[in-house]
Amino acid sequence: MTQTDFTKLVLPFKDKVFRLAKRLLVSREEAEDATQEILLKLWNNKQKIAEYKNVEAFSMTMTKNFCLDRLKSKQAQNLKIVHSNYQDNNTSLQKEVENKDSVDWVSKIIEELPEQQKIILQLRDIEEYDFDEIAKVVDMNPTAIRVALSRARKTIREKLTNTHRYGIK
Repeated sequence: MTQTDFTKLVLPFKDKVFRLAKRLLVSREEAEDATQEILLKLWNNKQKIAEYKNVEAFSMTMTKNFCLDRLKSKQAQNLKIVHSNYQDNNTSLQKEVENKDSVDWVSKIIEELPEQQKIILQLRDIEEYDFDEIAKVVDMNPTAIRVALSRARKTIREKLTNTHRYGIK
């Protein structure tokens, strides 16, 4: 496999690998490092790439496993939480602050989810994978994925609603 062939194969999903890594590792720098590691591993094993039916699903699985290993390692204790995903210049300052606060709350809630729900939520709602593709990445059946996704969304909805109510019942 030539460098050009490899680039044509990997380029379409490299951003998805980065977004999954960023969701799991939170830090942009850590996500960039993880993406680079995954691409390097794919390049080093380029002779075996043809054996895989879906290289994208394989690379997403590699990303998930690499990020989880990274979080378990000692270096993960030094990770910094930084989010700058939301920008909207057409709203009032008050609305902008409220929106940023809501995005921050959702991010915090997502970070508190179990790893499996976090990964499924990322792949389905952000990466827009279908259930069969997610099943290949996380090695679960589609029904279990739907249940985990439903639970993750319900948890986010409940916690965000409670946060916005400020304790009013």
